[in-house]
Parts: sequence; C-alpha cells; structure tokens
Amino acid sequence: MQKSDSQKIKVLLLTGQSNQWHNWKVSSQALQAAVGGDGMFEVDTLVSPAAGGDFSGFAPAWSDYDVVLLDYEGDRWPEECRAAFVRYMEEGGGLVSFHASDNAFPDWPEFNEMIGVGGWGGRDESSGPKVRWRKGSMVLDPGPGEAMHPEPFEYLVETRSPEHPVMQGLPEAWLHAIDEQYSQLRGPAQNLTVLATAIAGPEIDKGTGENEPMLMAIEYGKGRIFHTTLGHVGADDTETPPAMKCVGFLETLFRGLEWAATGAVTRPVPADFPGTDFPSVR
Repeated sequence: MQKSDSQKIKVLLLTGQSNQWHNWKVSSQALQAAVGGDGMFEVDTLVSPAAGGDFSGFAPAWSDYDVVLLDYEGDRWPEECRAAFVRYMEEGGGLVSFHASDNAFPDWPEFNEMIGVGGWGGRDESSGPKVRWRKGSMVLDPGPGEAMHPEPFEYLVETRSPEHPVMQGLPEAWLHAIDEQYSQLRGPAQNLTVLATAIAGPEIDKGTGENEPMLMAIEYGKGRIFHTTLGHVGADDTETPPAMKCVGFLETLFRGLEWAATGAVTRPVPADFPGTDFPSVR
C-alpha cells in the first residue's frame, strides 16, 4: 500500500559533482526518477556548486529530511555545513551512500566513520582495514591493498545478514546486472554490518578472490547509514545503465532508504526480484 503524501519519507538527493570516471547528471536523474516514482518517498534534489565554485552559501537544511541520498564526490563542504551534517547524523538522521559517494571526503574522519569503508582519494592502510567475509563472518583485514575493481560484469550478490530489515525475505543469492564490483575498500569499519557480498575470482583481472562487501549498514550516533556500492554510471553514459535498472539494486536501495529513515522496512519483496539464473531489469 502506498503512503499518503503526508506520510511519505522525505529524501534529500544531494548531487552535483563526480570525478572523471562517473556522470552524476545521469545517475542523479535515474535516482530521482526511481526513488521519486516509487510512491513511498518524496524527493528533493539539491545540486551543489560546480567543481571549484563558490560554496560559501552551501547549507542544506538537513533536518528537513528523513534521509539523505548522497550521489556526490567532489569539493570539500564548508566547515559549518560539515558540522551541521555530523549533528544531523548524531541526532538520528539517515544517510544512503550510493556507489562512488564512498570515494568522497577521504580526509573527513566523521564521514569515513559514517560510510564504514571507502575507496580511492589516497585511502591506504592508514585509513583502516579492509572488510572481508570469511567462514561465515566479517573479518577486518589490515593487510595492504588499495581500492580497485574489475571491468564491469554480471555477478552474484549473496545475502550475509538475512535477519537485517533491509535483507529480510530476499533470496540467499541473486544475479546483479552488469556493473562495477568495488573491492579493497578501507576505513574505520566501526559499527558496521555486512549485508551482502560478491566475489570476483583471481582468474578475472583485478579479481581479489575475496567476498567483498556490496551492501552494508552502519550506525553512527543515533543515525543509520545504508551503503550500497552498486550502480556505476560511466562518464560517457548518456542513459540509465542496466546496473541502475536491476531490480536487486533498486529494491535494496528502496529498503535501505526506508531503514535509514525509520529503522524498519515495511516493503514486500517484489515478484520480479532476481534469482540466480539471470538478472531482472526494469
């Protein structure tokens, strides 16, 4: 059942910058269309100043929203803005970190605690351990290695925390449409729960042979964070790619938004959620 407008979860989609490997204009439009069209959410999109622009007046009204959907990797926010965001999260705000947003702000300690692990931007062993799933449990690996990914491919996503609200009722495994598979992300990894993993075998160029975290839940103060590494949009993409049309991506995103905002998930599992034979793309 769809909520009435007064009951919709208020989402702030914050976007406006990405590195040379991504196209935030395409990804943010896809997120706006998908989340805004779901019926559970009311979405406002905030576009930051362009790279190198004037951020002096950049002050999102964080407390007006139940959850922030972050599609941003770019210039540092002003100190007052950063402090206000930290307060918002500490006091019970919600955050969903989408794909390359975990590349952002490598030198912002509180942000790195919020997302649990991140990649690139100079992150190395000093940034914290890698998160692994070995023999049925999460392992923190302090060994060497920096973030990377194989060329995009279809891969199996495996549920690791079936009791978590985001994952309840979902299959033990499902095939994700062609996408990047982030690996060797590093960070504080505090108060982090691995929700789902995927593996690229060593026979694949840049495959680690490790169960890498794809979906994560993190607690920060009273706040909740859902971290999805899925959903790559390349710099040359002009239309929504299959990765962002994959029902597995979309439904876990919706569930992550609801959980980050409310602490619960009320959504039923859709009939078109993928299994292990082939991806399901809308």
